[in-house]
Amino acid sequence: MSPTGTTDKESIRQRIWDDLEESGLARFPFPPHGRIPNYENAAAAADRLADEPEWTEAAAIKANPDAPQLPVRRRALREGKTVYMAVPRLRDERCFLELDPADLESYDEATTVSGSSKHGRPVLPDEVERIDLIVTGSVAVTDGGGRIGKGEGYSDLEYAILRELDLVDAETPVATTVHERQVIDDAAALDDHDVPMDLIVTPERVRRPDAREPPTGIDWGRLEAERLDEIPVLERLREA
Repeated sequence: MSPTGTTDKESIRQRIWDDLEESGLARFPFPPHGRIPNYENAAAAADRLADEPEWTEAAAIKANPDAPQLPVRRRALREGKTVYMAVPRLRDERCFLELDPADLESYDEATTVSGSSKHGRPVLPDEVERIDLIVTGSVAVTDGGGRIGKGEGYSDLEYAILRELDLVDAETPVATTVHERQVIDDAAALDDHDVPMDLIVTPERVRRPDAREPPTGIDWGRLEAERLDEIPVLERLREA
């Protein structure tokens, strides 16, 4: 049940997916449902993000692997920034892929999902550089900076792992690039482990909500035993 006066996340997801598809604004891969949806003019949102000081000052960026953030990843490498992407479902002990622009021949290939696994260097979490900026995809984001993902929780877990290792802190900016129609004024039913957005970037504008404090690390009480068994880094951190 959602708290009184709020909209549950799944209802919001379905509404956004349907809207992007029915409006013709969704872009490959299709359908947008069940994923971080790609959208028209995603490259323009990446360009707008690149004008912000959080971007220009960043040397190392942690980014998601989804299609709408592909222009973000490519631009980062072209500007000499190191990009880190998580291995799908954090299933490997070396659960991050490091994309160092100095070591890559083709930025376009290396920043695709398949190309990152081929050209990225798998690294242990404690081999990751300190992250200056996190860029994440969203299904929807509230005016107040509340992010709604596709429902699997890995983006928030990746943040929590980095926070446990002091690779990010409360001052590390977190941005999302989305279509304007993904920004909603609903009072969404958010959880304590949801990472708030400091920048909401669309092809048209940048919002800087007064975001709440981010999570301080892993909420061990919320993790199911199955997930703990499937993700090697969680076992390492729990035993530390």
